[in-house]
Formats: sequence, structure tokens, C-alpha cells
Amino acid sequence: MGMTIAEKIIARAAGVDNVKAGDIHTVEVDQLLSNDGTTHLTIDMYNNQLKHPHIADVKKLIWVVDHNVPADSPKTAASQKKMRDFAREHNITFYEGQGVCHQIMMEHHVCPGELIFGADSHTCAYGALGAFGTGVGCTDYLYAMVTGKSWVLVPETLRFHLNGKLPEGVYARDLILTIIGMIGANGANYKAMEFTGEGLKTLTMSDRISICNLCVEAGAKTALMEVDDIAMEYLHQHGREPKACFTSDSDAVFAASYEIDLSTVVPIVAKPHFVDNVCPAKEAAGIHIDEAFLGSCNNGRIEDLRAGAALIKGRKVHPLVRFLVVPASQAVYQEALKEGILQTFMDAGAIVMNPNCSVCWGSCQGVIGEGETLISTGTRNFKGRAGHKDSFVYLASAATVTASAIKGEITVADMLDC
Repeated sequence: MGMTIAEKIIARAAGVDNVKAGDIHTVEVDQLLSNDGTTHLTIDMYNNQLKHPHIADVKKLIWVVDHNVPADSPKTAASQKKMRDFAREHNITFYEGQGVCHQIMMEHHVCPGELIFGADSHTCAYGALGAFGTGVGCTDYLYAMVTGKSWVLVPETLRFHLNGKLPEGVYARDLILTIIGMIGANGANYKAMEFTGEGLKTLTMSDRISICNLCVEAGAKTALMEVDDIAMEYLHQHGREPKACFTSDSDAVFAASYEIDLSTVVPIVAKPHFVDNVCPAKEAAGIHIDEAFLGSCNNGRIEDLRAGAALIKGRKVHPLVRFLVVPASQAVYQEALKEGILQTFMDAGAIVMNPNCSVCWGSCQGVIGEGETLISTGTRNFKGRAGHKDSFVYLASAATVTASAIKGEITVADMLDC
């Protein structure tokens, strides 16, 4: 019997010829990401609960301070100092203030064919480069850190065959929100979501990262895409080579298969308080907003900033709206600076921030108050995600967020001048 991409990556990591859904295998982990959201807990367990603490292979570890940058309180400063000191003591690859962990991983570390554990749920973004990225808790992270190994229950795979091309003014963000709405927040629980088809070739690397990143919001264990010329060009631009490039066999077994016609996708918003609570953006038009956010590991890349800047150039942010623009990494920030994009946003009245998780994380920048409404390119819209428990978060594409910031209410780009 043939194997899926997910099964082939696990077989490689387990050192076996064949695996199937439902098997449990001991695997060698290729890379281990952690950020300031939980690393201090891992360090405490390492120092206080292990009889013989050691790191199996320090070259596999990448630690990133990105969730609260710069530190917002003495408590945050202390946890980040603990992380910084430990990384320096053990010579761990360490980034601080250079961007969101998943963007940094894609720019500098992820290679096709790898099995990567991240102490963050959106690690599934790495499937855009044909890597099996999955989020783990501190205990599993610590075990892999000290042994270099872990165990994996081989997931079933849902296959999404993409046909056609997205219409003008519709984005990958709209596509993945549509899919999450279609299958539901539990529709891919502990499954791999695999994307293939001719339509995939019409999507940029930024599009692909955006799609894979949000698959966890349907419960997915991981997300995966075939490695094609677009992925290989991105990899070579960043000076890396694949570990292995896998495609699913013709006789691979899928739990379900879906045909997606990209040409039918429309601008989407996810309404409070669940990511699968979606509707066409035009159906939410007119809802007042207090704040807009363009950034995050899902939509903070240069392509997203370009889309927003093209809409807001020559216009102004609505006087009752706070519009935060947060590039996903220093590289994105520098490119946006060079292209004049940041100047365009500032001329319009937006607040341009340093690269970090910002409003998506909801704890250090742009926190919204009681009764306030945010429209966001962040990853989640759960109750209290961006501030007060009685606030409201809508999720949308960079274009819809920017258009809404201009109008002061939820709208789409083609309604701006109506």
C-alpha cells in the first residue's frame, strides 16, 4: 500500500520503510522550536525535574523571543531573561526582536522532508515547504530536547485538491477560512491536511504559508504541500537544500478528499468567537470596528503589506480606528521600508510596530477593551484573545482588514468608494 506525504516523512524520521495511519513510531526529530510563550516552563523542568539534565543535540534547537517584544512587565522581562541566559549558556540558536518565530523558521531553517516539533500550535505552517511541523507541549518538547527523539501516532490525511485560480481581490487567507468553515473547527482533528492540484501552482510561498499556518484551527496535526518549483526557488533563495521531497503515492489511503475550485472563493470573515464561524465579508459589512491589525505569522509578510498599502495609499485611517501594522520579521520590515510601504501606512495614520506577535497574541500591543471590536489578520478570534473577555475579534485578509480600517466598519476593497 502506498503512503501519503505525512506517512513518508514519519517513516524517514522513524528509520523504517513503511508506516500507516494509526501506527505509533519512535522518531528522530530534525528541529525543535520554542518561543517566549512557554520556554521558561521548559527551562524550569530541565533544571528542577531531571536527574541528569543534558541536551541531545543543541544544533537542533531554535529559540525565539517574539510574543511580548519588547517586554511588557517585570514578570515578562524575568522569563525572557531566563530564556536568554539559558540559550547563551548552552549555545542555543537564539533570536530576539527579529520577528515571529514561524516566519523566522521559514526564512532561515525549515527544509522539505523534515519532522519539526514546535512549542507553538502554528508550527504546521512549515508544511508550505513540505516539512511535517507540529505543535507540542513543554513536556514533549523537553523529552525531545534531552533525547533527540519522540513518538508520533501516524495521522490519517485529508486531501484538498485545488483547481483553478483565486479571483482578483481574493487571497489565500480567504481560501483557508473557507475550508475551515466547510469542515469545521474539529474537522481535521489529529489529521494531516494535504494540499495538491494544479491550483497549488497559482499560489505563492506567502499564500502557502498562510494556508498551512491556519490548518491547526481545524484541529489538524500538521499541514503539507507538495514541493514544486515555487517551493524550491524559495528554498534556494534562502540558501538551503531539501532533506527529502515527498509526494503521496497514487495508491495512498486518504480519510477523505475534497475538490476545491479556487475561482469560487470570495472575501471571508470569521466572526466571534470561533475561527469556523465564517461568512462572506460582505455579509458582515457595516459592523463598527475600533481597531484593525495587519500582521502575525499568518499575514505579516511583504505580500500582505503590499496588498494593504495599495489600498490605503492616498487615503486615511478612519479617525475612530486604531490601525496597527506589524511586519512578521526584520527582513519583511526592511523590504517594506525600502519599497516605501511603511511610509504609506504612516502617512495614512497607521501605527507601524516592530516585528513581533503583537495583537494576535493579545497581551502586549493593541489590547482591546470591554465592548471593543477588532478586525485582524491574526490566527484566532476566541473570546478574550485580543484583550477584554467581553471584546470581539473578526478575522479577515490583509485587504479586508485595511479596507475596514479606512472605512471604520467591516468592508471589502471593492466597497470602499460606495
